[in-house]
Amino acid sequence: MKHYVSNKRETPRMFQSSFVEFFSRVHWSIPLVIFLPVIGALLYAGGSHYRLPWDILLTLFLAGLFIWTFTEYSLHRFIFHYEPRSEWGKKFHWTFHGVHHDYPSDPLRLVMVPAVSLPLATAFYFMFVLIMGGPNAAPFTGGFLTGYLFYDITHYAVHHFPVKGRVFGFLREWHMRHHFQDPDRGYGVSSPLWDHIFRTTLERKKAAR
Repeated sequence: MKHYVSNKRETPRMFQSSFVEFFSRVHWSIPLVIFLPVIGALLYAGGSHYRLPWDILLTLFLAGLFIWTFTEYSLHRFIFHYEPRSEWGKKFHWTFHGVHHDYPSDPLRLVMVPAVSLPLATAFYFMFVLIMGGPNAAPFTGGFLTGYLFYDITHYAVHHFPVKGRVFGFLREWHMRHHFQDPDRGYGVSSPLWDHIFRTTLERKKAAR
């Protein structure tokens, strides 16, 4: 069964407004330009402004990184792959994630646009501040955003870079099977951990004899 419209390196038009259309496309390097300084500032704040010991700083950073993996899985499974019933909901879902499955090799809609990623990052940061306080939230959010960056760049790489090796070669195969074999499984992009925990792993199809 075919799960896509076109696998060519093309970018379909989504909006009539050229202004909106412009902001629906993003180069893969933009998240790095935006979020690497933010991550650096958060870690600097944790170590220099809040004077957290290095072991606490590292622990919070790794905890944020770990929580991102669960967030990535949850967003992909329950938000990106939610199937609305209304026509408006279906159109919104298509512009948000459905277009990526219809045109999986589109190079300008593989990483999250800043119009979405920046408000989400801000909302998560303030949520973490409410939960654990400003000093702890700074390095925790730094780790969380590092996980997001790894996800975004890995997502682009497995679609467009000739990635090989034990780790990235596996992630590429894993994600390609999500696209072309079973889009209702294999929701982890940067890690298959939660797919194994929640039993949504992808299985290799046996070759026909």
